[in-house]
Amino acid sequence: MTQLDPRQDAFDPQSRFAEARLHVPLLADQPDIGWRFVAPQQITNGNRRLSLRLRPDAESPQVTEALAGEALERLWEENDWVRVRTVHDGYLGWAAREALGVFGEPTLDLQVTALRAHAFAGPKVSQPILAELSYGARVARGAGEVVEEQRRRWVPVVLPSGLEAWVQEICFAPLPEREMTAFALRFLETPYVWGGRSAWGLDCSGLTQLVCGAYGKALPRDADQQQEGLGKVETPQAGDLAFFEGHVGLMLDERRMIHANATHMRVTIETLGEGEYGARLAASCTGFGRLA
Repeated sequence: MTQLDPRQDAFDPQSRFAEARLHVPLLADQPDIGWRFVAPQQITNGNRRLSLRLRPDAESPQVTEALAGEALERLWEENDWVRVRTVHDGYLGWAAREALGVFGEPTLDLQVTALRAHAFAGPKVSQPILAELSYGARVARGAGEVVEEQRRRWVPVVLPSGLEAWVQEICFAPLPEREMTAFALRFLETPYVWGGRSAWGLDCSGLTQLVCGAYGKALPRDADQQQEGLGKVETPQAGDLAFFEGHVGLMLDERRMIHANATHMRVTIETLGEGEYGARLAASCTGFGRLA
């Protein structure tokens, strides 16, 4: 079979489903397999982070997450599960059908820039919380004016599901025009979550993808994909990525690295070559990559 990446190329020899763009390579290698080709349906994730799993099984590992309001492609169903793709990085996973809201393609013109935020039922912090948001989540500007309350400014919004809510204006403030390492440091102590992509919990490549993406440097989802796409450098500097077997971190200078890791189960800073853990990291480093 033509070399395809199951993380990004949607095909399943058992169910015979495949996405339409793979029609030529699949028929060239397996003309008699009886493929059923489907065209992706554009949808938008709902108000919550959506867990995408390796297999259509609740006990299968999470491979990534879709944030609130992110664009998705819906491919095919298997029992109570749906094969979907995150549009921003082309990554595939299985989502529980009951958790997958199909909300079309609304205009979501506001992006959350706070690491973590909440949408409230009214313009007051004592109001019920309607949604848990994070950096990168998208909502729409609602009708009406900004409401000032105790020197706080509340913006009316419409969540991806169509629900009306309120979010403090500061949660949409532009990121400071500083180097991205300063932004990365804001994630210190964030819990480690396999497949996580938000400040509520993330993994190593989720951290580097979020941080680099915030400053216009789009990266693929996994560490090996990120390494493959970057130019190699011998001596790292601030903003370079450090790669290991199945792991990645962001260099703060020539030796210090910030990374989400399962050793400490959180985002920490290590100095390569210093201490037991730092020595192990230095010995296992497979190279450094520089963003264009």
